Amino acid sequence: MARGKRPADFILIFCVLILTVLGLIMIFSASMYNAGITYNNAFFFFIKQLIYGIVGFFLMFIISRTNYKVIKHFAPYVMIGSILLLGLVLIPGVGTNVNGAQRWIQLPGGTIQPSEFNKIALILFMAYSIEKKGELMRSFRYGFLPYCGLLLIMCGLIALEPNLSTAAITGAILIGMLFIGGVNLKYIGVIVAGVFCAGIAMIVITPWRVARMLAYTDPWSNIQGSGWQIAQSLMALGSGGIFGQGLGNGKAKLMFMPEPQNDFIFAHIGEELGLVGGILILFVYLLLIWRLVKISMEAPDTFATLFCGGMAGLLGMQVFINVGVVTNIIPVTGMPLPFVSAGASSLISLLCGMGVVLNISKYCNL
Repeated sequence: MARGKRPADFILIFCVLILTVLGLIMIFSASMYNAGITYNNAFFFFIKQLIYGIVGFFLMFIISRTNYKVIKHFAPYVMIGSILLLGLVLIPGVGTNVNGAQRWIQLPGGTIQPSEFNKIALILFMAYSIEKKGELMRSFRYGFLPYCGLLLIMCGLIALEPNLSTAAITGAILIGMLFIGGVNLKYIGVIVAGVFCAGIAMIVITPWRVARMLAYTDPWSNIQGSGWQIAQSLMALGSGGIFGQGLGNGKAKLMFMPEPQNDFIFAHIGEELGLVGGILILFVYLLLIWRLVKISMEAPDTFATLFCGGMAGLLGMQVFINVGVVTNIIPVTGMPLPFVSAGASSLISLLCGMGVVLNISKYCNL
């Protein structure tokens, strides 16, 4: 392990720590009622997330002290391992089916969601591959065809889980990094058109996705059915007002909003901390994304620039989608709020990605 010439970026560490600690507080507040009834332990989800956070920060620390130039050479193997896990999760008996979705693999002490780790693996591999190919990225043979195949494999496997939102964000990461990497715009246009058409087709042929789209246009028309979750989310946000109901005083978590500690935790935050609390959290995200962009711009080589840019794009997309769903700006889809929503895979994978960024920041003149 090798260290850079400067200490790791403090602002980035501060933002990640603030969001993770806030996540722990809000997960406990959101889940204590349901956890007390279901598991006879109000701290059930809090303790699990605390353990995940400790593991994640330990891994982030180790990775941050490992020279990123060493890490990047493992990118192809990480990518292959990630794709194998995406395949394994679909095998009956290996993957765990929850509410009709087979997205998790059961391990001692919990489950992992391979599609979350795949996002970081993809950013790592794309940064490595684009740097290695250099000017060849502008060619059809080297800068288009291989990545079309990679896109089909990854997004196809994730869509089969089914998890269309994660498949879409995976495709967006790949397309975005191809754009930054200098791929011919007409090739990118072909990929974008293909992904868009495939997404529309998957929505149209799936009745429950069509129901979600209808609920998005008017959640109140079927409030007892497909519109229930978004209606509860909007009522929670509305009842929070400017300054919120106060920490622990939210009502939506009292068996009204399904699993408020997960994808709809921002609605719970809005209810208890109000508009002011929600804006402050979004400010921390903006500060974190700005810092990632700053590190990307000051990075010493192409790989480092692409990796930090990819992480900035990933966080920006996830925050936009999560908050957009909660506020009914976009249709309901499953997307965790980075560092805040409950879940091992999202938290640990993002912290590992931040470990690489922290090591890169040691070589930047910030």
